[in-house]
Amino acid sequence: MTLGASTVDIKPGKVLLVGEAMALFTAEQEGDMAEVETFGASVAGAELNVAVGLSRMGQKPVYMTKLAEDPFGGRILNFMKRNSIDTSLVTIDNTHPTGFMLKSKVSKGDPKTAYFRKGSAASTLSPADVDAVDFSDISLVHITGILPPLSETTLAAAKELIVKAREHGAYVSFDPNLRPAIWPSLDLMRKTLVELASQADLILPGVGEGRELFGADDLESTAQAFIDNGAKLVVVKDGPAGAYATDGKDSTYVHGFVVDKVVDTVGCGDGFAAGTISALMDGLTVDEALERGCALGAIQTQFVSDNEGLPTPEELKAFKESHRRVE
Repeated sequence: MTLGASTVDIKPGKVLLVGEAMALFTAEQEGDMAEVETFGASVAGAELNVAVGLSRMGQKPVYMTKLAEDPFGGRILNFMKRNSIDTSLVTIDNTHPTGFMLKSKVSKGDPKTAYFRKGSAASTLSPADVDAVDFSDISLVHITGILPPLSETTLAAAKELIVKAREHGAYVSFDPNLRPAIWPSLDLMRKTLVELASQADLILPGVGEGRELFGADDLESTAQAFIDNGAKLVVVKDGPAGAYATDGKDSTYVHGFVVDKVVDTVGCGDGFAAGTISALMDGLTVDEALERGCALGAIQTQFVSDNEGLPTPEELKAFKESHRRVE
């Protein structure tokens, strides 16, 4: 059986995601954010975006984070409940604030972002929080490269999370999601993310991440570098063109979907992750998982919010029927 036609063995259960949820304020006019007069409020965070996508596709995401009892924390908690995300692992911390971020509005290219997260409640997550989790009904654990650099304790928590997942037979999904600005040094970023990636079952990088972490310069070499590092399945995002996957023995490529205009690129990688993971959880083939990932990523580019556009199965079906594939 070819890789594209194969499925991944993941036990039934919930998906555990761990990270920092933040309030997001998006500029409603183009220009320097220091001069913009109005911002629209929403909620963001890479792992939370994935959790939203998983929930809308019928999965059971559990999100672990820490929030303050402040307006930002309240907004995030209400948002999670509206999106049917299990909040049982959310801790309220009254000694640290909830983080937030600003995002510019652009008509071309990627928007600029500014983060206000230092000393946040989520940055106090630790191995003790992970050790308190009941992993008996967790089938998959998903983390990104954003959690580890938030603090020394979140780095330790990320490592402990993988250890616990392994002990309980949970599948581990990892998106490197490079954010050099929040790491103390590039060397530490590379060393840490390569170490974490070596222990994951599924890796979801882009070519840029392959270049930064391994010196790879294309889809195939990026994927092979992660395989050689220890991953079992690597899915490399190829932008709007599609996605490439390999298990080190066989490979497959799935073309993406054509959209008329990109509104905002932030969150499309998280949409891709949600589509791919949810499809694998549904028992679909690798090709079908890549196709769903490409579709959710493309849909999310049509919305300003980082997660507003993530679809239900019915909305996904309508999108696929009305949009042609990249040739």
